[in-house]
Amino acid sequence: MIEDLLDISRITMGKLRLDVRPVQPATVINAAVDALRFAAEARNIRVQTVLDSHAGPVAGDFERLQQVVWNLLSNAIKFTPKGGRVQMVLERVNSHIEIRISDNGRGIKPDFLPFIFERFSQAETGTTRLQGGLGMGLAISKAIVELHGGNITAFSEGEGKGSTFTVNIPVMPVNKQPASIERVHPSRGWTEISLECPPEISGLKVLVVDDDADTCEMLRFVLEQCGGVVTTVADAESAIEAFQATRPTIMISDIGLPEVDGYELLRRIRDEERQTGRKTPAVALTAFARIEDRVKALAAGYQMHVAKPVEPGELLTIVASLSGLMDHRNAISEEISGEADDYVSSCAAWNHL
Repeated sequence: MIEDLLDISRITMGKLRLDVRPVQPATVINAAVDALRFAAEARNIRVQTVLDSHAGPVAGDFERLQQVVWNLLSNAIKFTPKGGRVQMVLERVNSHIEIRISDNGRGIKPDFLPFIFERFSQAETGTTRLQGGLGMGLAISKAIVELHGGNITAFSEGEGKGSTFTVNIPVMPVNKQPASIERVHPSRGWTEISLECPPEISGLKVLVVDDDADTCEMLRFVLEQCGGVVTTVADAESAIEAFQATRPTIMISDIGLPEVDGYELLRRIRDEERQTGRKTPAVALTAFARIEDRVKALAAGYQMHVAKPVEPGELLTIVASLSGLMDHRNAISEEISGEADDYVSSCAAWNHL
């Protein structure tokens, strides 16, 4: 959000700079798809890519073009219902490359369509909006595309009928690569998930507490891919009940929960655990990412503070490391308990003598 505000400021002052070099659009699209594949899989949304590998190159800034595609694809996933479809097409049209991102989601109201690329414009207003954000992504994307000498358009037949965003950028006037005589048609591909799963996660019981359903589904998907047993709840009261019923090995909780926040939730969990002498490792996964927020979370008893959005690989590593911490604590507890039993037995034998 801060980066978006800074970009808006740079655009307003005419200080948004590009690092221009030859860029293959297919590479840009694949990078953006890879960054959002877990978000799509968590919502069971199919992302189909139809890419012409010979469309390009263009003279552009790779990072900025990826930002454009990421914004458009992220919006398509966000506003497409679970089980929906998003399609990305790249092809050469005369002297331009054309990127089309279409979905079968909520669509755009006809009266809002002319204002879709204006800064801070949103179809939903008020405090009860279903989706977050400040309405800057499309305005930034439009400015970046225009700096590349191109244009971006939006089309929708209305609410519930999906939407299509089209980006046109001119190809480089000179291509150093020799042109291929044989025309290669665009190929179709589906996103696939590949995770490096730490062995410690297999069979691990994890309790996830977050009032955002998409976050819960994403965490469930990533952990279950590695053999974890995941329980998800949306509030503190449900978390207490689930904790008592499942006795998880690790808890991952948001801080900004409704009614009872994550700090109070962990305090109640710790009160519950005093009777058993166990201490379940807890991870604070939250959008509160300031230094003082991290200090407060650790002081409240969380073993780790992780800022959203979290990379799946980072999450798996954290969970695996905390599971090892739990095993170490249990081993120490059993050792202390065994030594205490030996001491009591020795005292009883001495008294008998």
